[in-house]
Amino acid sequence: MPDARAGLANASPPDPSTILRSRSYLVLLLMAALVGVPVSTMAFCFLALVNKLQPILYTDLPEALGFQGTPPWWPLPLLAVGGLLVGLTVQYLPGPGGHEPSGGLKASGTPTPVELPGILFAALATLAFGAVLGPEAPLIALGGGLAAGAVRLVKRDVPERVSAMMGAAGSFAAISSLLGSPLLGAFLLMEASGLGGAMLALVLVPGLLAAGIGALIFIGLGSWTGLGTYSLALTDLPQAATPTVAEFGWALVIGLSAAFVGVGLRGLAVRLKTRVERRRVPATVVLGLVVAGLAISYAEGTGKPATDVLYSGQSALGPLLSQSTAYSIGALSLLVLCKSLAYCASLSSFRGGPVFPAMFVGAAGGILLSHAPGLSLVAGFAMGVGAMSTAMLRLPLVSVLLATLLLGSQGLTVMPLVIVSVVVAHVASARLTPPPPPEPKGAPRPS
Repeated sequence: MPDARAGLANASPPDPSTILRSRSYLVLLLMAALVGVPVSTMAFCFLALVNKLQPILYTDLPEALGFQGTPPWWPLPLLAVGGLLVGLTVQYLPGPGGHEPSGGLKASGTPTPVELPGILFAALATLAFGAVLGPEAPLIALGGGLAAGAVRLVKRDVPERVSAMMGAAGSFAAISSLLGSPLLGAFLLMEASGLGGAMLALVLVPGLLAAGIGALIFIGLGSWTGLGTYSLALTDLPQAATPTVAEFGWALVIGLSAAFVGVGLRGLAVRLKTRVERRRVPATVVLGLVVAGLAISYAEGTGKPATDVLYSGQSALGPLLSQSTAYSIGALSLLVLCKSLAYCASLSSFRGGPVFPAMFVGAAGGILLSHAPGLSLVAGFAMGVGAMSTAMLRLPLVSVLLATLLLGSQGLTVMPLVIVSVVVAHVASARLTPPPPPEPKGAPRPS
């Protein structure tokens, strides 16, 4: 994802208050507003394309080939082809094919224009063919790269600081409505990039402006096309009960459980990634088949659709909560296991974002635990989402907001429980994660 800190740190930047009062900063705000329109339109079209391709590949294509419905084995060729396309894209197109998801969401610099096709193709092959990753990381990279590239087209000798800030504004615009609110997307980018202090306002104000315009574009295009906004939202929510002492105890249990699961998944994904890098194309195909096998095993074992395991889980969160009574304890247990392992395999080889699968795994785990005494459904759901998100993303503030804003007014009721579970998961994850190896003496520090 774009790193606005790199440009801001160059050449001893002037005092932030001076920049805020300058005429050039007003020009920068105007540029951010203008960039927000095409970038958010691109993001909307990207999400619409993914949303159309998924049912075409999973449902329409087998029927066109003469099958009565989707065969149980259909995920195998689907994920094999998706893995082949991702492997070839990463191996042969310029750039790494986008953000490498096993490391979570981290600042990695604005991609160059020549890298954008690889990011687009790898993301489409990942998201449309059923790998367990989300669209947020590709959108952040595409939005940042397009915005920075547009600025360079207008003025080739643009300062690096301006290019970095416009890249950040493009990323804000690209995910302006994806998480349900422009503010939530802004918090995600701020916490993931580590922005803070006086320079935060310099990047935040253009970003928020671009995100606000992007959200309006999403709403307008969704209404005009009838396709909706592709925004994370839940409807028909159960009533949340006032937190109890027992549920605070469950917050500790869920936080610790999420930490162990998250550290295990991340560690396994990193180990698999090192093997994938040795033989990128065949390894990605094999791991695509692993994801397909897990989806088929879940479907055959529970009678539920394989799509519960496939894809990011963004659109499945609402049905999972509203139809939770249709899932037995055994079905939920198998769903958590298969989705987690498919998520891990996708993290190690495919290209996409880690946010939505983490939320789905945590939600399913929280619903599973709500069958135990002393834990209500909404509290278990919210704590699971928050704890698993922070265990996988290491972004505690965003994790609290994801779990609570998602539930609307019901989220305010369970927010104290979510905060406890997130803090426990965050601290426990830090304690369980092995420290990085020491850098060799004399090695240059990363900027």
